[in-house]
Amino acid sequence: MTAAIINVVADIGGTNLRVGVVTESGDVKDLTLYQCGEHPSLQAVLELYFNAHDIDSSKVNACLAIACPVDQDLIKMTNLPWQFSKSQLKADLNLNRLHLINDYTAIAWAVPKLSDDQKVKIGGGEAVDKKPIAICGPGTGLGVANVIWGNDQWVSVGGEGGHADFAAVDDTEIEILRFLQNKYPRVSYEQLLSGLGIEQIYQALCHNKGVSPEAYQAKDISARALDASCDICQQALSQFCKTLGSFAGNLALTTAAFGGIYIAGGIVPRFIEFFRSSEFRERFEAKNRFREFNAGIPTYVITESQPGILGASAYLIQQNNNEAL
Repeated sequence: MTAAIINVVADIGGTNLRVGVVTESGDVKDLTLYQCGEHPSLQAVLELYFNAHDIDSSKVNACLAIACPVDQDLIKMTNLPWQFSKSQLKADLNLNRLHLINDYTAIAWAVPKLSDDQKVKIGGGEAVDKKPIAICGPGTGLGVANVIWGNDQWVSVGGEGGHADFAAVDDTEIEILRFLQNKYPRVSYEQLLSGLGIEQIYQALCHNKGVSPEAYQAKDISARALDASCDICQQALSQFCKTLGSFAGNLALTTAAFGGIYIAGGIVPRFIEFFRSSEFRERFEAKNRFREFNAGIPTYVITESQPGILGASAYLIQQNNNEAL
């Protein structure tokens, strides 16, 4: 008798990597967290996981959601010095099947399945059934994806929208842009809307005020903003929220996302109340003649802790079903 297929999913970011096994009911068990920087390669982590859980890799159908483009055989991670060949990885691990999708493609697959308990609404607007949905998520980088309805199912459309040119909309952002132009030949939204982005906003504000910045990391800036112990940290986190509002509003215009805009990533869920009271939604709607257009589009923060794993599971199950036809 042929051994049953084992469905394995992974969510691979620039900092953390999570791996789990999808059960017959669609739940994920044996979910394990690894720190990417502590391992030499993705293959090494997967081998470690298979050995720890006594998994026969030849029976594995795997879906790996990874934070970089996946359209070529050679995968080069954007925010981690890992690279590998998809075909070689499949051969070296002796996998039955291997699917690689962008990490925000995975989150896009998860969004239509989220319940009200897995998201928080920010501001007004009401979602329209089966209309386009857009997702953006500040974390190690800035991920972007879209979901559209077609052929009686949701279809994820990936992309690298986080690397679009940053567009300053007020004097403060113009000053931040000038500060960053002295560091980079080109400034993308990711340079502001990420963990590094919070740090760079803080550094730019210090520079513009003629103050020497402290050696704060993003978590330090956020903590000092939330406990109101540092005015510049508060301004930096507030600016982050405003800039994210402008970026999310641009996505809404580009995709006519009347199904909603979803904020993913590991940063914003840590300060929901600060975010709710920030100028995020005001900036989201501040589109002049198209203010009413954006005002009707709802915005949400994803609070589900593992949307990438949830989406990778949904994708893998769908692919298994398609291959069984």
